[in-house]
Amino acid sequence: MADEGDGRRHSKPLSADLVTDPLEKAERESANALRQFDRGIEIIKQHVEDGRPFKLRPSLVLALQREALDGLSIYAGNYRPAGIAIEGSKHEPVGAHLVSEKLEEMCDYVNDHWDESTALHLASYLMWRLNWIHPFADGNGRTSRILSYVVLCIRLGYLLPGMKTIPDQIAENRRPYFEALDAADTADRSGKLDVTAMERLLGDLLATQLYSVAKLAGIKDLKG
Repeated sequence: MADEGDGRRHSKPLSADLVTDPLEKAERESANALRQFDRGIEIIKQHVEDGRPFKLRPSLVLALQREALDGLSIYAGNYRPAGIAIEGSKHEPVGAHLVSEKLEEMCDYVNDHWDESTALHLASYLMWRLNWIHPFADGNGRTSRILSYVVLCIRLGYLLPGMKTIPDQIAENRRPYFEALDAADTADRSGKLDVTAMERLLGDLLATQLYSVAKLAGIKDLKG
């Protein structure tokens, strides 16, 4: 359910491009990716360092997607107006008329399970569920990854250190990410909520991110 053209699994964006020149588009996408990540870090700091109470709202999801598509799509910061197909996936996203309702349900799940669920579970649920809903004409994968990371950090109570963040690692190798999404989709078709594959993946990526800090500190071998 990723939105990037990786040759394996991506949505077919609705015709809404504001930029058609490939080079200009690539430059804008890169700049927007940095802005989206910076916005995510800003949100984390607001709630972790400033102590603001956190509730996940659709407006936050829309704001993060807007950063990714600003200047690139007329649908930046808005839900898709029609159905959408995902190449390379058996999953068919909900109709456009259900997007708002499903996104609210997604936010409610996180808020209702905030105290009883682990940070990894909530982050994994969001990573999958936002892709499952596929609420946007484009930018679904990018938005799911930064939203998942934001919630992971806020639920843990601190901005995670490390040079190669979880979103960075997924961008470098998307196959395990797609496989984890597929596993959750398969469970969902059986009427089950099961994001354990995504939890394992994010746990491994988190360990890699934190290990990069240990390496910088001069630790050559970590004993588990």
